[in-house]
Amino acid sequence: MNEKNRLGLIFFPAFDWAISSNHPEREERLLYTQDQLREEGLFDFPGVAEYRPQTAEDEDVYRVHVRPPGVERLAAFSHLVSAGGAITAGRLVLSGECRKSFALVRPPGHHAPRVIHGGRGFCNINNEAIMIERLRHEYGVRRVAIIDTDCHHGDGTQDIYWHDPDTLFISLHQDGRTLYPGTGSATEMGGPSALGTTINIPLPPETGDEGFLLAAQLIVRPILNEWQPELIVNSAGQDNHFSDPITNMRITALGYAALSAEINPHIAVLEGGYSIKGALPYLNLAIAMSMAGLDWTKVNEPQPPKAKLATSPQTLTYIKRLAEKIHRRRHNPSTISHDSIREGHWWVRERSILYDTHTLEGERIGGGGYGTLHEEQREELYDCPHCPGLLVIHTRSEVSSLSTHILPPQRACKKCQTLAEELKKN
Repeated sequence: MNEKNRLGLIFFPAFDWAISSNHPEREERLLYTQDQLREEGLFDFPGVAEYRPQTAEDEDVYRVHVRPPGVERLAAFSHLVSAGGAITAGRLVLSGECRKSFALVRPPGHHAPRVIHGGRGFCNINNEAIMIERLRHEYGVRRVAIIDTDCHHGDGTQDIYWHDPDTLFISLHQDGRTLYPGTGSATEMGGPSALGTTINIPLPPETGDEGFLLAAQLIVRPILNEWQPELIVNSAGQDNHFSDPITNMRITALGYAALSAEINPHIAVLEGGYSIKGALPYLNLAIAMSMAGLDWTKVNEPQPPKAKLATSPQTLTYIKRLAEKIHRRRHNPSTISHDSIREGHWWVRERSILYDTHTLEGERIGGGGYGTLHEEQREELYDCPHCPGLLVIHTRSEVSSLSTHILPPQRACKKCQTLAEELKKN
């Protein structure tokens, strides 16, 4: 059995960081995975190698996130190494040293939005976005697709790229009406300047291997083939597993490997997955083998009878109908609604955002001192005919006074550059 792709694995279990000693996001979450990969002899293949993560710099974080109340109060060293592990994975692929890479890192990041007043859904900074923007800065990559296979909707990543027509964001997740964070409806398809570049695939509880593969084959793969990204990134959350303690899905390790093969990402970055001993070692092994081009079909995990893992006929019918609706909307942008209203030359949306794992004053990040806070945000997007438009964010929370952030798009036209300078002066 020979590997087809040179695969780089970046491992960072963050031994010194946990939300609390008995929380699903705790130190030993990746320990069994580390043992499993070595016991199964994955590193005996000459094309599979382990690499040390680098540490993300403040500049990397600030390319993605705006600053109140400052990264130093929101991100522990482990967060910066986790994001740095994702950067290392990206650089391995873009430099040509590896064909594929898998960052097995924690803490996760896909619930962290552009503005970060506190933690959300166990996430403080967004690992994938930080990696992508570093790769754009360093290698000039432009068209990027992010496929989020975490059971929870990747609302933070969606928020960051809501107005970016160069980033395709696709999320397969348990329907938000049944699970945190309550978002990710199929009608959420991007902001006014990026309609159709956000694709949400909300799946009913108890969807199994067959349902996920059907969604990937009918929705994800055709859109990727049409969109032709330069880089495909998998936010590889693994809490769709049938044994996960905080979700309600039925996918197996072999199902995740098959899903990875169908998506065919260049880079995978671990997100959720909280069946620490019973699932994660098998899931991570199967995904790594799939990415390396090894035969993953012999991965043997303990599991209940197949009948208990089957996807119902009703769910399969729902997925087929959902695929038709998504493709119809994508090819008719005028039918896509968004949550902004027009005020002169600006698109405006106002939001109240809950941070549910906010670090309490005086507590060590990851030390168990967590509460909630609310942010009030007004977002203004200039309706520009020449580029995606200048974005202005006004934000305040219980821990930060009102601040304004002026964010020109990556491909800002002359008019938006001038407008940004004028607003900064005022």
